[in-house]
Amino acid sequence: MFSALGSALHRRRIVVLLLTLLVTVLATVYGGTVSDKLSNGLSDYDDPGGGNVAAREIIERATGIDPQQGYLLLVRTDERVDRTTAPPKAVTAAVALLRSRAEVKQVVDYTSPEGAALISRDGRSTVVVGAVGPLTDQASIQAEKDLQKAIKDDPALRGRTTLGGATPGHVQVAEVTGEDLSQAELLATPVILFVLFLVFRGLVAALIPLVGGIVSLLLTMAGLRVATEFMGVSTGAMSLAFALGLGLSIDFGLLIVSRYREELAERGPGAEAVMRTVTSAGRTVLFSALTVAAALAALMAFPQPYLRSMGLAGVITVISAALFALVGLPTLLALLGRRINSLAPGRWQRTAGSARATEGRWYGLAQNVMRRPAVFALLATTVLLVIASPLLGVRFTGVDPTLLPKETSAGRMAATLDKDYDTRATSPLQIVLEQEGAPDKSRLTDYASRISAVPGVGSVGTPFQLDARHWEIDAILKDDPLDGPAKDAVGAVQKLNTPYPARYTGTTADFLAQRKSIADSIPLAGGILVVVTLLLLFAFSGSVVLPLKALLMNLLSTSAAFGFLVWAFQNGNLGFSPQTGLEVTTPVLVFALAFGLSTDYNVFLLSRIKEGRSQGLDNREAVAQGLSRTGAIVTSAAILFCVPVGALSLSRLVFIQELGLGAAFAVLIDATVVRAFLVPSLMALLGSANWWAPAPLRALHRALRLDKMEHETTPEPLPAKTSATVG
Repeated sequence: MFSALGSALHRRRIVVLLLTLLVTVLATVYGGTVSDKLSNGLSDYDDPGGGNVAAREIIERATGIDPQQGYLLLVRTDERVDRTTAPPKAVTAAVALLRSRAEVKQVVDYTSPEGAALISRDGRSTVVVGAVGPLTDQASIQAEKDLQKAIKDDPALRGRTTLGGATPGHVQVAEVTGEDLSQAELLATPVILFVLFLVFRGLVAALIPLVGGIVSLLLTMAGLRVATEFMGVSTGAMSLAFALGLGLSIDFGLLIVSRYREELAERGPGAEAVMRTVTSAGRTVLFSALTVAAALAALMAFPQPYLRSMGLAGVITVISAALFALVGLPTLLALLGRRINSLAPGRWQRTAGSARATEGRWYGLAQNVMRRPAVFALLATTVLLVIASPLLGVRFTGVDPTLLPKETSAGRMAATLDKDYDTRATSPLQIVLEQEGAPDKSRLTDYASRISAVPGVGSVGTPFQLDARHWEIDAILKDDPLDGPAKDAVGAVQKLNTPYPARYTGTTADFLAQRKSIADSIPLAGGILVVVTLLLLFAFSGSVVLPLKALLMNLLSTSAAFGFLVWAFQNGNLGFSPQTGLEVTTPVLVFALAFGLSTDYNVFLLSRIKEGRSQGLDNREAVAQGLSRTGAIVTSAAILFCVPVGALSLSRLVFIQELGLGAAFAVLIDATVVRAFLVPSLMALLGSANWWAPAPLRALHRALRLDKMEHETTPEPLPAKTSATVG
């Protein structure tokens, strides 16, 4: 299969290159409009079938107000205000500004019946609340811009009024995210270019993964553009496509270029070098891509549009990167021939295709580990478990304006509300009750009284009717909506017996619903991930032991990454401020990325070990040679992946920092502790049992001709004190 592909690509290299160029141009034209089709709404993080979403829909139908949207104007006054005094000019101007907006359905200030909590403790500032109807993403962005301009242009508001609330906060989160991602890319690019030059040992070779990254990104944009015709796709998908496309292009490019240089050094340029490269490294790339895609596809089991979009973008990106690696890259190599080593120091050009010193070190490390496999296996496992131990105290939280930096207006307002206001009147728990026929108001009143008695509830409003079937009760919490006490209070309210069927919404209730939905979806997502990974690794190796061992090692490395995140962010180490918990979607994304890439690197190593065994090497020698020939590749690929992803830790938003640092740490711990120590020690301990499979499965593997996909070349054995070639 792969030998035929390699031969065809060399024979038709000009045609294939032109077709690749044509497809890329078409993808650029079609996918260039994808950004206008992506969504960036708060609903991207909701389970569409959740009770909190149903509650918001009921409120919106009855009142025209979207509970997820809203404006807050924080007004500082020269004199103290209280409910007995007339509003100062600035407050009057703020009320007038909100009422002038067509999307604003209701304005509440401190003079309103429910407005007592809108005055600060010192009485010198107050909040004006604007409840709004549904807004599109573009309308939200424009509204935030218009309000900021109106505040700046009004002398009564300028210098004393701050814009915040759900709608401006979400707009500013998106703005800060975009700015920080651009800054991360700007900082990471020169580092990536320099490291690529060192790793690929030449400028021409270093440019190939960049070309692959660009092509895969353009193909991904076109694929996402198609997807927007059938489903909502979140803007977060593009961020993942950028990082993953470049990372996988580097991984696949490094593997194929390294193998091609080996064949080039042994046989010279020509059809055979390309064919043997595709036959050996191509199969590895295919299975690596499939395992990474399977891990990211598991995200589509979650109902949240944000996570589903990330999964879809990941799968499309992996397919795009693999297509370039299997089709476009061999074509380029066929055209370049020895010029793949051009624009490099002469010594590097003369030694291209070999890495004796590096291979010798990895070979020696593998042999030392396998002399005491039990000791190193226990030591590596202990290290990973110790790093993972903070995970036992993990807590989760959501995203709200309190995470924004103080240079944003919503961030400043959130900090002021936290410091100067006693209650959280701007983020109430909204309870929607549904009844048939005439309601018993005494039962509603009694229920409201029981809510007010719940610890953490500050006050409860009078039940009011939404429509013929629905009533609403609003409860003000004493603590910030995403703090632990507020979540405990809402959880306790939800456990109360209700007079009628109830649904809950509001910042805290929405977070609890999101957390529960994610937790409920984890078994399905995990099942998909485990089953598909086991099947793919069995197809690749013909063993049932190796896939199970890979799952165990991936679980250890990802657990270590989560423990590190808890230690760094939740516990406040490495210069990070302590957080109430990890952002709830971050572990899901980090797990999918880390699991996929860990399996990717495992396939790289197993391909070389299996190759050695097929040539008659014993288990330990095959492992040593496999590690020696992939150690530098995996480590280099991990470092190059961590540069752009790790740069996200410089973001001003903590949930972006968590994603970047978590993914980078997981990849590094896997490429070092797991690959260098745990894999060879376990391979030595299990010996020939590594390759065991029940007879029926072995027969199935042969019947499907999966063993026929392997190449039949015979590499020279690697001596214990020296090294051969890299591939």
